Amino acid sequence: MNNYQGALQKQINSGFNAKSTTEEVINGINLQGKTAIVTGGNTGIGLETVKTLSKAGATVIVPARDIEKAKRNLAGIPNVELEALDLVNPYSINTFAEKFLASERPLHLLINNAGIMWVPLRRDSRGFESQFSVNYLAHFQLTARLWTTLKKANDARIVNVSSGGHQFSDFNFEDPNFLNREYETLLGYGQSKTAVNLFSLELDNRAKEHNVRSYALCPGAVGETELSREAPIDLFQKLGYVDAKGHLLPEVKASLKTIPQGSATTVWCATSPLLNDLGGVYCENVDVALLSPDVSVIGGIKAYSLDEANAKRLWKLSEEMTGISFDLS
Repeated sequence: MNNYQGALQKQINSGFNAKSTTEEVINGINLQGKTAIVTGGNTGIGLETVKTLSKAGATVIVPARDIEKAKRNLAGIPNVELEALDLVNPYSINTFAEKFLASERPLHLLINNAGIMWVPLRRDSRGFESQFSVNYLAHFQLTARLWTTLKKANDARIVNVSSGGHQFSDFNFEDPNFLNREYETLLGYGQSKTAVNLFSLELDNRAKEHNVRSYALCPGAVGETELSREAPIDLFQKLGYVDAKGHLLPEVKASLKTIPQGSATTVWCATSPLLNDLGGVYCENVDVALLSPDVSVIGGIKAYSLDEANAKRLWKLSEEMTGISFDLS
């Protein structure tokens, strides 16, 4: 079965919940002999993911744009390899992938975790809007370039970190790069995460015959990450997150997850035996999320993020925009 139109979006009673941590999720999981790549693995929930996978025995490759910062943040974590990668630069993606392919290792886990949010309108060298470029297109390209080594693992998982923010916007096929419409940062973020969901859905349907499964997930609202470093205070005030002085409101602060809680769903998607025969689903709070038809309700996944026609259309558009023919044969 596939998850088109949300056919498989049903909770599976994982035994975990929104407060579960990476330590709980990884308990009893042995990753000795496994190789993982975690983008954005030197800060925030990505760093916690790296620590957890490493502790379970995996060799973890962490690609990073700022190598010196990554060295400091990853110091003391065993089984970690650091490599250069700038996700906004398609040539850098190719260089990173070629170096990994040259090692001739199978890739068991590809965790596309890196992302940006709350940024002003910027464009990459091709003219693509930066959130769409970094959050989605870069990971489409990276996955395509690493496909042969994922298939070689013969039991690989691709975990794409999405967001409940996908409900800010469906994917705008007519103007994904804001060339003819006013730019709003949350619209750009929302459509980039809807793209991640559609990609995860279509990728699983195409990859499962090669014993590769794909997942998208929402980590939840997590405190103490760097995701909001460029966000203006007035935007948070408008959304009702902070007071007039820019201080986080107590009720908002109380609702935030810790970093180990925010990373738990990523680790669960990457390692849980409960998902051995299930893919293409969107997860949150360490379980498969529910399909949420009401766009005004926060939580779950919106139906437009699992639409078969849009998933196939986006795949074709992504190939055209990146110049990559992602043939999974």
